[in-house]
Amino acid sequence: MAGVGQDVAALLPDHIPGLYRYVRSTTRDDVTAEDLVQETLTRALEKGSDLQSPAALRAWLFRIAHNVTIDHYRRQREEPSDDLAQQVEDRWREDAYTVDAQVVIARSETAEEVRDALVRLPYAYRSVLVLHDGLGWPSREIAEVMDLGLPAAKQRLRRARMMLVSAMARGHERRVVAAGVPLRCWDARQHVSAYLDGELPADISAALERHLGQCPTCPPLYASLVSVRDAMNGLQDPDSVIPDALAQRIRRRLAAGQ
Repeated sequence: MAGVGQDVAALLPDHIPGLYRYVRSTTRDDVTAEDLVQETLTRALEKGSDLQSPAALRAWLFRIAHNVTIDHYRRQREEPSDDLAQQVEDRWREDAYTVDAQVVIARSETAEEVRDALVRLPYAYRSVLVLHDGLGWPSREIAEVMDLGLPAAKQRLRRARMMLVSAMARGHERRVVAAGVPLRCWDARQHVSAYLDGELPADISAALERHLGQCPTCPPLYASLVSVRDAMNGLQDPDSVIPDALAQRIRRRLAAGQ
């Protein structure tokens, strides 16, 4: 099938604001965001023949941006380690692990607190949060952008939400030892992200709700997950709006490439 080719330059301008918002939100640096957006658009023009349909443009373009940003952080070698995801999940697997939900909820009401916590996550995880909880993308399209299977994309989102809660709770993580039989909290916690997105079957949802009604450690984690999910959804970084001068430079460059 022939690619869209020369039509790419004409299709790109409508996507520039969203592209800049995504890159700026994940990098939190004006100069870096401008450089990465321009590199993304350069690659898009060079690879225009790879795009099979205008309907696929958004995912295709953001996939280029995702790869450009990964390349940037690999060169910088300043990213938090991906090992952090496993470390956080290991803590969440412990029945006794919990957080002070009131602290997380209070911090979630301050945009700067959320952004500071977000930037401490590895790029692969903060980007999935920005796309899903910040920009409202479905997991299926995020999987395309990140070259993942759908289950892997959902797992990354689940881990990213847990990591953001733990980052927001810094200094207020706790361990509460409950008397009696083991609670098997991970059986519930691993499903909370899908529960928030309305993707759990009814029987698993009911079991999760029963667990939350009985467990001393999981309700604060659940409340914190809801809080950070809602904070990401409402996060509007004023610096993520593309400056007019930059938008004009990019449009002139695209016009020259047609």
